[in-house]
Amino acid sequence: MNIFRPLTILADAVTYRVLGLAAETRLAAAVHFFIEDTLKIFLLLIVIIEAVTVIRTFIPPERIRSLLSRRGRLAGHVMAGGIGVITPFCTCSAIPLFLGFLEAGVPLGVTFTFLIASPMVNEVALALLLATFGLKVALLYIASGLTIAVLAGLAIGSLHLEHLVDRAVQDGNCGTGRKQMDTWPERLAFAGRYTRMILKRVWWIVLIGIGVGAWMHGYVPADFLGRFAGADRWYAVPFAVLIGIPLYANAAGVMPIVAVLAEKGVAMGTTLAFMMAVTGLSLPEFLILRRVMQTKLILLFAGVVGIGILFTGFLFNSVL
Repeated sequence: MNIFRPLTILADAVTYRVLGLAAETRLAAAVHFFIEDTLKIFLLLIVIIEAVTVIRTFIPPERIRSLLSRRGRLAGHVMAGGIGVITPFCTCSAIPLFLGFLEAGVPLGVTFTFLIASPMVNEVALALLLATFGLKVALLYIASGLTIAVLAGLAIGSLHLEHLVDRAVQDGNCGTGRKQMDTWPERLAFAGRYTRMILKRVWWIVLIGIGVGAWMHGYVPADFLGRFAGADRWYAVPFAVLIGIPLYANAAGVMPIVAVLAEKGVAMGTTLAFMMAVTGLSLPEFLILRRVMQTKLILLFAGVVGIGILFTGFLFNSVL
């Protein structure tokens, strides 16, 4: 059963009846894609952010720091990666959390595992991948993202580079509040406020991503991208990563482009490498991290994560 079938019917009505576009034309295909994906992605965003934010009210940052600081080395990395997946902290809260982990005695490598896993493997991307490509690709995405986060954190932690972190940066506030919430009405009200805040920040990014995806869906020939970015092209994965780094988008904003890349014949490994580069190696994130760590550590972080993404892309191209 296709749970998004009502959205398809609505997009059909708007595209062909309200707008009067002729079926089987490029413009109609692009407009239909834009309408349907806009409805689908914003619906998923609202439901997922609301649900996860309610869960977050049961897991305050102080509790997370306490859990991680008492774990063994490998267990700490695995737990940090898991927490990163289920806690979609915004960028402005990632920096004080990063420093808070270190001040609580959490090893540097473990904090990096969290920092990598949180944007790279998140519930929005997982839900959209599951809805678009199915369970197999979604599970592979989780496994590869967590593996990259854990191995990168272990590698960085083994180098003992704590001296490259600037501890003078003051703790910030993301605007989400840290007030203790004990009742469901309080939790739901907080989730509603937080969801509205996130949507206000990302709606234009999501629409740009959907717009690019719609144009590619309607106007790029079906086999055009596949000829240049198929699994047999060795340069496709590195090229996808290089393109993804300067882009600024969250998982919801990049998913429409990812869906069209796969539709046009781009190999799945190349497609996932592009998405991971956009969400896990974005240039704006590096500029923000420069406030709390030295350039050497940022470059090491980018290099280790980049190698992991390249490996994942090549691996997926070879097995899918």
